[in-house]
Amino acid sequence: MKNKLKFLVGQSLKKKVKTKWFVIANVIILIAIAALINIDHVINLFGGDFNELQKVYVIDNTSNSYDVFLKQLKMIEGEKTSYEIIKYDKQVEDAKKEINDGNEPFIFIFDNSSNTIDVTFISKGYVDLKNYQVLYNAINNTKVELAIISSSVTQEELNKIYSPVNIKREYIDKSKSSKEENSNMMMSTIFPVIILPFFMLTIFLVQMIGAEVNDEKSTRGMEIIISNVSPKVHFFSKVIAGNLFVLIQGALLFVYGGIGLLIRKLLSNNSSKLNLGIDIDISKFLSQSIIDKLIYIIPITLILMVLTFIAYGVLAGVLASMTTNTEDFQQLQTPIIIISLAGYYLAMMSNVFEGAIIIRVLSYFPLISAILSPSLLLLGQIGIIDMVISIVIMILTNYIFIKYGLKIYKEGILNYTSKHLWKKMWRAVKN
Repeated sequence: MKNKLKFLVGQSLKKKVKTKWFVIANVIILIAIAALINIDHVINLFGGDFNELQKVYVIDNTSNSYDVFLKQLKMIEGEKTSYEIIKYDKQVEDAKKEINDGNEPFIFIFDNSSNTIDVTFISKGYVDLKNYQVLYNAINNTKVELAIISSSVTQEELNKIYSPVNIKREYIDKSKSSKEENSNMMMSTIFPVIILPFFMLTIFLVQMIGAEVNDEKSTRGMEIIISNVSPKVHFFSKVIAGNLFVLIQGALLFVYGGIGLLIRKLLSNNSSKLNLGIDIDISKFLSQSIIDKLIYIIPITLILMVLTFIAYGVLAGVLASMTTNTEDFQQLQTPIIIISLAGYYLAMMSNVFEGAIIIRVLSYFPLISAILSPSLLLLGQIGIIDMVISIVIMILTNYIFIKYGLKIYKEGILNYTSKHLWKKMWRAVKN
């Protein structure tokens, strides 16, 4: 029995791994992930330039707005500003003619008014939200400073007004720290991105096992296989092979991500101004307590994910055994996909549900606990005991799925009628 199981697992795995399509698909995935991580460098390669400064022509009819505007923009953006501010001494029409050349400069015209200043903003087309917000704030601050200056406020008082406020963070719970708070905010943003591959792999696992079983049934190859091995061996071979494949693919995805980050690091000397949030020095955010958390969060999460993969594989095999074609299987797998999708979105919005009992209860729910529980643990909404409970529930769920799913699998694997699927499944469980 063990030899037959090993043979079937090996054959099933070879069908998936030792194919040209697997190699081609992974080369494409590697290129796609590396390109996404280094999207700014890719755009630069094809003619884009994130290092090129956005020109802003300033026609100052007030004689004192230009310098104030320049100062306010630097206060907002810092010394590494994305704009090149040019004091324009020609006519407005001349400036408009230059809009179609080069980097399509913006034009600001400052005029005196009873409201301190009036500003005309001219551009060739629409302006994106980021540019508009930065420039609007700089103009508004310019107006405020000019109004203060006209009120005979001294330079010393003016500096006090515009100096940034010092915020001292204090916690009643002495075990908390600002560094850990920043780390939690960062991790709560990054972790949903990390679990995206898990979500995609579960969907892939379900469809892959279903397609393989239906293919064997539609070609009548199933009869030959079952005449040589028991349905139990065949069932476990599909589940094991499918899970081994998604684990291999998952490991490759993380390797591809590492390659993308390595490429970004090698290109960092010529890094562009496009901020992807990738160049953050994580060490500045990770406190020792967070590192200590990750030491046990990562292994527990991996255990929970593997158990969940097994559950999805068992469900896919059971449902596929009761169908005779891909269309029927697609209908049966829809509830599974909806449950998995709900878990992913709950993990994405987990910080919104802080303190809610419902989100804690849902973290125990099989099939979505592997997505939801790690996010809640990082946010401090559940503890390590809750994760252990989720693992225990997932183990019991797998036991139930395997015990009763195997009965359904034996009943349906050689059944070629697609009528009354749910009745057949219920009859198999009862028997």
